[in-house]
Amino acid sequence: MAINTAIAMKAKAHNVNGNNGCLSEGSTESNSPSPPPSPRRHLQTGISQCRRRIRSKVQAHFRRENLTAGIFLRWNIRYLLLLPLLYISGLIMCVGPFSALLQPSLPGSVYRSHELFAKLWPDIAADNSTAIELSSVWKFKRRLKMQRPCPNSTARQHFAMNEESSGPNGYLIIEANGGLNQQRSAICNAVALAGLLNAILVIPHFEFNSVWRDPSEFRDIYDEDYFIATLEGHVKVVKELPDEVMERYDYNISSIPNIRVQAWAPANYYLGEVYPVLLEKGVIRIAPFANRLAMSVPPHIQLLRCMANYKALRFSSPISTLAHKLVDRMIEKSSRTGGKYVSIHLRFEEDMVAFSCCVYDGGDAEKLKMDSIREIGWKRKFKRKDRVIIPGLNRIEGKCPLTPLEVGMVLRGMGFDNNTSIYLASGKIYKAERHLAPLLQMFPLLYTKESLATPDELASFEGYSSRLAALDYTVCLFSEVFVTTQGGNFPHFLMGQRRYLFDGHAKTIKPDKRKLVALLQDMEISWEAFKDQMEMMLTESDRQGVMVPRVRKINRKTSIYTYPLPECGCLLSHNSSLKLTHTTSMPESTR
Repeated sequence: MAINTAIAMKAKAHNVNGNNGCLSEGSTESNSPSPPPSPRRHLQTGISQCRRRIRSKVQAHFRRENLTAGIFLRWNIRYLLLLPLLYISGLIMCVGPFSALLQPSLPGSVYRSHELFAKLWPDIAADNSTAIELSSVWKFKRRLKMQRPCPNSTARQHFAMNEESSGPNGYLIIEANGGLNQQRSAICNAVALAGLLNAILVIPHFEFNSVWRDPSEFRDIYDEDYFIATLEGHVKVVKELPDEVMERYDYNISSIPNIRVQAWAPANYYLGEVYPVLLEKGVIRIAPFANRLAMSVPPHIQLLRCMANYKALRFSSPISTLAHKLVDRMIEKSSRTGGKYVSIHLRFEEDMVAFSCCVYDGGDAEKLKMDSIREIGWKRKFKRKDRVIIPGLNRIEGKCPLTPLEVGMVLRGMGFDNNTSIYLASGKIYKAERHLAPLLQMFPLLYTKESLATPDELASFEGYSSRLAALDYTVCLFSEVFVTTQGGNFPHFLMGQRRYLFDGHAKTIKPDKRKLVALLQDMEISWEAFKDQMEMMLTESDRQGVMVPRVRKINRKTSIYTYPLPECGCLLSHNSSLKLTHTTSMPESTR
């Protein structure tokens, strides 16, 4: 019996230790007696084996993880070393001294227009057989939709209610910065903002610009009394602050706290942030004010913009008198084409060429000259480490100003012959004698304000860039064809004014410079093939001239100064007397 019991206990102990599971050291079964010494040794052996198996599995797992991490780290290090090498090699290929050896120049990246002109000149000179008639340049017509009447009465009631309830909320002072048309933008936006805040607008002050260097004030450029009278009933405008307000600030406008406003600030921002300050102080000053009001504003505020730009802003008497004389003289000199002429806004002044960082045909001397101008005008702006200048890429992207030669080739290719009268609106052309020579070859009837006006007539304008620009603006405004070559505020405002005057058509040629530079570098192109491309470009300009942007409610992204429709359409189609405000003082022949 004892023997059987001992055997049974031994077998039970053997089964427990021989199990696949692992017991922790010292573990026991609660209902079983303690095992004899020999089974204890077997238990310790089993536990050791289990520990070894666990350690080996853990070590194998860590080895696999370390191996994976090591491979991943090594690949990361390789990439970290490779990326800078790729970046540096890319820079060397694109802008380094060996770029010409490593890759051919892209179409349009090199200025060769002068070479192409020399090659094609015999064909250009002989080609007057397909001359285009100036009276039939524009094929597309815009059928103006019936517009709702201008919300003049609604606007008047809106402002009248404000004035009856509490009167104006205070005075608004703005400083218009920039050149002629940037200042114009600030003035129109100030009128709109005064309406939004129910404020009295003080005639805007013009900030002296270090580039334009024109000390002119508002009354020197625009008819101040006409501006005030035209906006009467919509926005109240005064020439200066009253004495009681000036006295509070020691008769120094700069002592009035200035509010800094972000660019393109929406109407809600002004109502939420600026309006409370106006109520508290009774007067606010915002400087600078260029592009400080979003294009999307409520309809009755947008109407104020339209009225300011297309009705209220009329050039001062000295400017308009001489400008109208220049228009008459251009008409007289355009007798071969029925009194119609082409105007070109050419941006090929020395500082513009330098700022563009484009390379023409002047070689090393031109490069040194442009570097010097950039250093004087913009200090070290163009030498920052983060600024990479690639002239060829600028040209491909259409950022280079067109030369007089290139503009001439475009117009001759479109069908304008050498009997066409050309008015050139520009500052001082870079190396004028050399660059204007080929344009004069193609268009002998070439005029400027300097050639149309007498020295005595221009004497009072000398040194005033904005007044001179106003002369150019007026002569371009009444041309049958306007050519823009570089963008900027001048052509944008002019295109809007021309749409306003010419039933929604800008009558503007805007060459596709990205396409053009590739054609002008193609030394294999024939004159007939070049003409075909230019005629297509003219057709596209004609089509774009009547385009109207889609405006949903008040979500406008394009400039109302370039695209007056649809918001200003009521002024355009329903009130012809408003449309003539720019021409009422002009001779009948220029209307």
